[in-house]
Amino acid sequence: MPPPRWFPSHHRPQPPTTTVPDPSPPPGPNGFWITDPDFRDRLHSATLTLLDIVEDCLNDDVPLTEILDGARDHAEHMLGVPSTYGVLVEAEAAAQIVQAAGLDAGSPFGLAVAQGLAGIAQLPFEQQQQLVRAAARRYAITAPSRPPTGPPAAPPRPASGRTR
Repeated sequence: MPPPRWFPSHHRPQPPTTTVPDPSPPPGPNGFWITDPDFRDRLHSATLTLLDIVEDCLNDDVPLTEILDGARDHAEHMLGVPSTYGVLVEAEAAAQIVQAAGLDAGSPFGLAVAQGLAGIAQLPFEQQQQLVRAAARRYAITAPSRPPTGPPAAPPRPASGRTR
């Protein structure tokens, strides 16, 4: 009599298991995040990406605050920044949307942003989308400029002429 199916058997071939490694998390800043220009550029790019995602999700009638609230949970995979920095992207995107509505946002973490978002969330989805689009355009224009990274310019040579 054969052993029951649930009984492990060494004679039955086991299907091969393949494991797919998780992608490595995106690198964090090199030092303090605000002084790392490459990381600041990544945060800026992540904010633009989030604004695009918000606009797309508004097509599905998902509330604005719900879309923004979940962004930090997907920062590594969707936005390309470590999850601990997702809240910065979320706060900056929220502040940009409030400013696009012509409201004073103050600090990205302040009460004015929360009040502004609460008012914007009451608008029809089409108007919310327009505000998000305007925020994305404005934010893209205000991209941080980086100085050229070439060698410093040589000091001017003294003019040839008579010297003492």
